Amino acid sequence: MGAASSLRARLTISSNCGPVSCANCGYLLIGDDPSPARHQISELPPVKVEVTEYQRHSLRCLVCGTQNRAEWPAEMPAGSFGPRVQATIGYLTGRLGASHRDVTEAMEVLYGLDVSLGSIPAIERQVSKALRKPVAAAQQFVEQQMVQYVDETGWRENGRRKWLWVNATRDVTVFHVLSGRGRKQAVQVVNEEAKGIVTSDRHGAYNWLEARRRQVCWAHLARDFQAFVERGGESEKVGKSLLSQVKRLFKLWHKARSGKLNREEFQEAMKPVEQSVKKSLETGSRLAHEKTRHTCENILKPEQSLWTFVRVEGAEPTNNNAERALRRAVLWRRKSFGTQSKYGSWFVGRILTAVTSLRQQGRNVLEFLTEACRAALESESFGSLIPDSS
Repeated sequence: MGAASSLRARLTISSNCGPVSCANCGYLLIGDDPSPARHQISELPPVKVEVTEYQRHSLRCLVCGTQNRAEWPAEMPAGSFGPRVQATIGYLTGRLGASHRDVTEAMEVLYGLDVSLGSIPAIERQVSKALRKPVAAAQQFVEQQMVQYVDETGWRENGRRKWLWVNATRDVTVFHVLSGRGRKQAVQVVNEEAKGIVTSDRHGAYNWLEARRRQVCWAHLARDFQAFVERGGESEKVGKSLLSQVKRLFKLWHKARSGKLNREEFQEAMKPVEQSVKKSLETGSRLAHEKTRHTCENILKPEQSLWTFVRVEGAEPTNNNAERALRRAVLWRRKSFGTQSKYGSWFVGRILTAVTSLRQQGRNVLEFLTEACRAALESESFGSLIPDSS
């Protein structure tokens, strides 16, 4: 049972079964067993929706005939659904990827709550609004981290092509739905003025980064080299040579990460790998095969960015962190076909940021969403997606 679940679980001891007399001689047994055998049965209590009704009365003055109507109480929340309802719907769609139709059924079956299909996007908008400030602070935090992993994938907004971007760090991950996948959008995700290392694929949107700030993903490079092999001829020879160096690279990297090599030993062991890769790429850049030649030329351009992970401790040779973060979003996109408005896209970016970051930190997603929605209904500030440094 997870930490968050165990904190909410309530243990009730229904029965203490103890022997009364000895089965062999019949003598009376006394004392306590410090280590009894245990058998537990978990059950969910029936859940009923609590409906709070506010009544505003009107009375006519018997003297002048004026109709007088009371004011709604100041503590009455706006809307028809409380913070836990909002948070649960946000959790079902944003964390579990449930469709709006499935959410209406789940709320009816699990809680006896009738939520219309049209209410789901309105509630998502409320959750999105509640997360706006925590997500904005999370973005500023991510932009200042020393190691960042950035990637993007296609998205649809009302049938138009958009792009879902991610900037993943160790503790916080931020998502954005943006209009394109060029430099203009990249600088919205990565701070031009910051000093952190950005790991990415070879996409040209990141070419503005200084070479010392960029790490090109070796998993993507390995796929390029495999394509060389599949072309046959001279390309195949270059591809096989490069793939052998990739194998050496990852073997050394895993040794360094596990502590079998210290930093200095790792850097020294990587020198012949770097030299061999450069030599093979230079050979490839002189081949007659146009695609292989151009790919090698393009890889050599940011050559310094191939080896940032060797120079900077904490940087990794692949962009797997960003790709893992995007995986759930891709599954959501396949089921939902994207969003229908900018408000839906804001919700996607904010709920994915909240869910992913909270799970990275081992925090309870539903409770955070509930308190964020409660604070928004009461016009209060709440919560942070940034881990407590203490």
